[in-house]
Amino acid sequence: MKKNKLVYDGEPRRLDVFLTETGENFSRSYARRLIEEGLATVNGNNKKPAYVLNPGDTVEFSLPGADKTQKGFEDLVLFEDKVLLAVRKPAGIAVHPNAPGWETNPKASLLGEPTLVSMIYAARPEMAKGGIERLGLVHRLDRDTSGLMLLAKTKEAQEELKTGFRERLMEKTYIGAVAGIAEKKGLIDAPIGRASGFKKIKVWEYGREAVTEYVRTEKGKGCSLLEIHPKTGRTNQIRIHLAHIGHPIIGDKLYGGPTAARMLLHSFSLAFKHPVTGRKTKLEAPLPEDFKKTWEEVKGKPAGKARPRRLARVGKARPRRGVRE
Repeated sequence: MKKNKLVYDGEPRRLDVFLTETGENFSRSYARRLIEEGLATVNGNNKKPAYVLNPGDTVEFSLPGADKTQKGFEDLVLFEDKVLLAVRKPAGIAVHPNAPGWETNPKASLLGEPTLVSMIYAARPEMAKGGIERLGLVHRLDRDTSGLMLLAKTKEAQEELKTGFRERLMEKTYIGAVAGIAEKKGLIDAPIGRASGFKKIKVWEYGREAVTEYVRTEKGKGCSLLEIHPKTGRTNQIRIHLAHIGHPIIGDKLYGGPTAARMLLHSFSLAFKHPVTGRKTKLEAPLPEDFKKTWEEVKGKPAGKARPRRLARVGKARPRRGVRE
């Protein structure tokens, strides 16, 4: 990692302010992150962003690069053509950093823990060019949800796909395991919002419209496997709705799900109009092994035994270019 060295010569000035004036196009928040991550020092020592520089102080800083924790993006790619990518996001990885600044300076995504965005930038820095916003993101998944995500490779495709999500033209299918024996099929029509005084989003009479359909595909000992079709796209919608009817997602700590090795919610498929050809396109992400193993454990059967027909079907591997048009 190349280090840049500057000897300060001027009126007393905050360290984070000085870094924004180095000509490296640092935002104030990015400069603070560099300092907090120990990538910017004064006279060889770590300082706080508010540290006041004096003439003669030596400031050294280096820009973050991709390390081994940011690698592996190409292994996540399920499908790719000239205008879009489909990837499988693992459970436990956030889609993008919480800290501000990465959207205007994508290199900032390499600071801190790995995210899907940092993996994209490490593997495909060109995704930050050509007018594409947010490295091609058009939707997101919760940190602990695994499965299919779409990314746009052109500005035009990004606008088309975003419109598809916004106008509810995307046919979304999730696989989820819940506590209790759910009805064979159901429709949950309950508004979702963040009521005053509550930290988390919940079903709330003054919230925004939210509709979720589901079909039970398998029963275990006090649990059910569901095929879930969210008709709207509210934050945490599936988790909130199923908890609301007394069937929280297994492993969902926030909404009261039973403890498990991972949260059993997976984005399985998306059907949509291709942004260039206009053809109906369906993409699928097979169930990951950690999902299948955890489901076998929680439903009361040892992992490794024969899977029931439904679980085996949705978990069947598909080739990287497994697209149906």
